[in-house]
Amino acid sequence: MKTVIVLLSLGFASRAWATPSTQIWIPSTNVQPYKTVHLNLDAYLRSQDENSGARKGPVSVLGPTVGILPTKRIQAEAGFDLMYQGDKILDNNPLYFHGKIGTPESSVAEWSPAVAAGGYNIGTKNAYTNQDIAYVLAARTFPLIGRLSAGYYAGNGAALRDEKGEVANRGLLLSWDRTMKEISDKLWLAVDYQGGQSSLGSTNVGFAWAFSDKTSVIFGYDIYNNRAVAGKNTFTVQVDIDL
Repeated sequence: MKTVIVLLSLGFASRAWATPSTQIWIPSTNVQPYKTVHLNLDAYLRSQDENSGARKGPVSVLGPTVGILPTKRIQAEAGFDLMYQGDKILDNNPLYFHGKIGTPESSVAEWSPAVAAGGYNIGTKNAYTNQDIAYVLAARTFPLIGRLSAGYYAGNGAALRDEKGEVANRGLLLSWDRTMKEISDKLWLAVDYQGGQSSLGSTNVGFAWAFSDKTSVIFGYDIYNNRAVAGKNTFTVQVDIDL
């Protein structure tokens, strides 16, 4: 899942991918286990030139996420990211925070879904990086189908706007993911969606391969709802390591 910020010509910040435990793009109901230190290394590369003929440089994201609660029924994580995206204002303010609390599937009753709530893209530059997104999600795994997730997010309207400068700070969160055991326990597929007309709005498809119990890599493609704000679609590569 995973975050980027692009400064618009209108003079406000549009995008950020901060990285709580995610699907490809949106947060997931997964929470890092207690004392686990998870490191993400993410890159986003434009699939084509912008309308101006120039191609925006890659965006890189690096940061840890740590499990902070010792209980099994209620879990929590917290972390931060450093994001560099080729813009002076944004790169001078690269620090973003995120946190999440949740409960796994079947923790309350046999049928109960996983539920998580948290915040991300909590930046330090007013009206540029302080997207301050809060969200809630629920997920349930079904035989053969895989896991389905649904939720909602809302953020800071001063930083999340469309190409006309109108507030675009909320929307749906949806996803499907599944480990493809018929092929390999190491292969995972996912599709996720974030609603809205800010740069956060996106449909994303991808797969991951687990090279070991502690290391996996996601390869994905990000299709933006509003390319007038977000720019051209991106390829993403995300390396996840448990230390």
